[in-house]
Amino acid sequence: MNLFRIWAIAANGFREVIRDRILYVIGFFAIFLALALRLLPEISVGADGKIFLDLGLAATSLLGAIVAIFVGTGLINKEIEKKTVLVLIPKPISRTEFIVGKHLGLSAVLAVMITIMTIIYLGMLYWAKIPFSLSSILLSQAFLFLELAVLTAVAIFFGVFTSSILATLFSFGIYFMGHISKDLLKLGAITKNENIETLTKSLYLVLPNLERFNLKNDAVYGLLPASSELFSTLLYGILYVVFLLTLANLIFARRQF
Repeated sequence: MNLFRIWAIAANGFREVIRDRILYVIGFFAIFLALALRLLPEISVGADGKIFLDLGLAATSLLGAIVAIFVGTGLINKEIEKKTVLVLIPKPISRTEFIVGKHLGLSAVLAVMITIMTIIYLGMLYWAKIPFSLSSILLSQAFLFLELAVLTAVAIFFGVFTSSILATLFSFGIYFMGHISKDLLKLGAITKNENIETLTKSLYLVLPNLERFNLKNDAVYGLLPASSELFSTLLYGILYVVFLLTLANLIFARRQF
């Protein structure tokens, strides 16, 4: 792989996503938090600070997931549908470079989004004088970015061999299932049915465990997980991204245009 070509594809993808007005999501986020800050004291009794803490982190996570899925599923699929891939592939650009560059480009957009939304969020916390743990929130947002990088890889994986609509539905399915995979495992054990237990165990092993990246509760209560746990989660996320992009590349390499 040529790093210069990957960088060029990533930079072009970054500019393309920005031009799609995707960062207007940040404006919606800011308005939503401003309204929440105004209304929560009136509808909650003494717990508005903690609710706002949780609400801000949850909104960042949900909006990031929506962007990662809707944009990620179209990164490759849009190039195929518009036939622009016919122009790119014959050039000295390998399909691996193309996929990795697209992933890095969207990941950069998500990093910018999370950074700006976190600054807005922290600014409102300071302004409202709500007590919080800065280190816990920053750590939570860092692992949110890792989760979105995995989700982007999921979206690209489905996008290389299905339509945009199906890829979006599958990606949202993985997103929701990935957050309840542990619960599915427990449910299978409760049923005492061998077939259901086998199914839930298989799903748990195959699906990305996205709940591992969820540090929102720790951030709300100002807690920091053990460094060994953080390192294993970081390694898990990186390996899963590599695995999904490798699968996407193998499928993409077999496609004829």
